[in-house]
Amino acid sequence: MAADGEVKWEKVLWRTQPFPDNYVPDSFLDKLRKNTNFRPYSFRGLVLAACAITQHLSTIFIFISVFVRLNDSTLDPRVLVWVTVATHVLGSIVWDVAERPFYEKHERRANRAKAVKSSLMVFLALIGLSPVLKTLTAATSSDSIWALSAGLFVINALLADYREPASVPRKEGLISVLSMNAAISASVVLASRLPTNLSVFALMLLSIQLFALFPILRKRIQAVPAVLHFTFTVCIATASVWSMHSLSPFVASLFAGTLLFVTFGGPGLLMWAQQYKNEIRGPWDVAVPRVRPDT
Repeated sequence: MAADGEVKWEKVLWRTQPFPDNYVPDSFLDKLRKNTNFRPYSFRGLVLAACAITQHLSTIFIFISVFVRLNDSTLDPRVLVWVTVATHVLGSIVWDVAERPFYEKHERRANRAKAVKSSLMVFLALIGLSPVLKTLTAATSSDSIWALSAGLFVINALLADYREPASVPRKEGLISVLSMNAAISASVVLASRLPTNLSVFALMLLSIQLFALFPILRKRIQAVPAVLHFTFTVCIATASVWSMHSLSPFVASLFAGTLLFVTFGGPGLLMWAQQYKNEIRGPWDVAVPRVRPDT
């Protein structure tokens, strides 16, 4: 540090100063700041955020278990159609109740009419396309179909939108659309291996419900009280593990362990790792320009 009466170092570039280029004043660390933008996580909040991943993985394995049963002819496709229609009606009621804070009464009525019209169009389109889908991969080996569908479901899980719902409903992004397309494509190639047209129709109807409609409903469910959200997650995870257990207890055990790790283990690791966060800020940071909008 320069003595009294002598020239003191200043943080300027336009003035020539009698100091070497690598000179560091004693006050250099006075403005050191650590973890200024750090917000500590709560285990409860992380578990609730991970519930969206648990729900999505559960829907994938529910779909796979249904496909196996249809392929083995141990599940009547007519029963699946009626169950899918019933759950669609129930989901529509839940959706109508959940969207009340976001839309006026006349807007909800218009959305309801649009949803009914779209549902009928999808229903009729699947009826007409089922015979075509059944013969889509007739010349492809089953091993290739299993590998392709597995890869598509992995893409679907990786690209799915697990963000918390916004205060104002937003349109789906490109990544979410790619995720849905991957799941529907996997459903198409799996449905093409089923023995009857009715089985193809029932499975595709289920795929539309699980991979196109349920992710939208899941956004609304994330906005309900935490107890209800977690209870719904436990119910759908239990249903997926139970459906897999009757097919393969070993796979069901692995899947149950995966869900427990995703729901509780991952948040616990993140809670443990946040103690090592060490973000250092100071006057030596690169300047960030702030462009003022024209007035």
